[in-house]
Amino acid sequence: MSRRGLDDLFTRVRAEGRTAFLPFMTAGLPSPDRTVECFEAMADAGADAFEVGIPYSDPMMDGPTIQVASARAIEQGMTLKGGFDVLRRVVDATGKPSLAMSYANPVFRLGPDEFARRAADAGAAGLIIADLPLEEAAPVAEACDRSGIGLVLFAAPTTQDERLERIAERAPVFIYGVAELGVTGERDEQSDHPRTLAARIRAITRVPLVMGVGISTPAQAAALAPDVDGIIVGSALVRRALQSPRPITDIAEATRRLVDVLSD
Repeated sequence: MSRRGLDDLFTRVRAEGRTAFLPFMTAGLPSPDRTVECFEAMADAGADAFEVGIPYSDPMMDGPTIQVASARAIEQGMTLKGGFDVLRRVVDATGKPSLAMSYANPVFRLGPDEFARRAADAGAAGLIIADLPLEEAAPVAEACDRSGIGLVLFAAPTTQDERLERIAERAPVFIYGVAELGVTGERDEQSDHPRTLAARIRAITRVPLVMGVGISTPAQAAALAPDVDGIIVGSALVRRALQSPRPITDIAEATRRLVDVLSD
């Protein structure tokens, strides 16, 4: 699959008047032999696309839940090569646009062109590099262009308008709006930050906007749905993969509840 898979998805959900759901899951959870089953269950529950987290030993943008998930997956043998293999099998099994999520260190150690090529060969529609600042994005963006996949760029509530304009000019496959300041994780309450950020981005560009970080419940997702093209939920699903005695069932049920509120 190429970037077009995501471009088509956002065109379609805009036409349908709904918000896409792009759940995150760490490759290797709930166990190495059930990872693809987990993604298949989320697809059956209505997920539109996936963020496949390739475990990294120093996930600085992630909170405790995904840190534990990365550590567990690595302990169970997950590697960068294994993460690409999971990605390939997820795309083959679900047919959904899927993004590889990683960090800058593995990308630049392998080389942006090689990393993008491997992601494309695995069927990725795009890359999410959690700690890649705009100032260092050019070689990765160019590598993604050469491989036919999209690059996601981040915008936070603290991002100034001039910087938002430069992010939009890079033509990312979507802008990842950081809903709440801080690392990834579940929040009991939602601030005004995500709606304010969404309004500022919408005033500048029509690049698709997907919001994540701190969104964990159907109510939180529903509150943001009118303002964005997509919602990412990660920690709330990863927690189920780590703790539930029936992880696949619980993740599918949680996905279905989120999909339902985003389709209203």
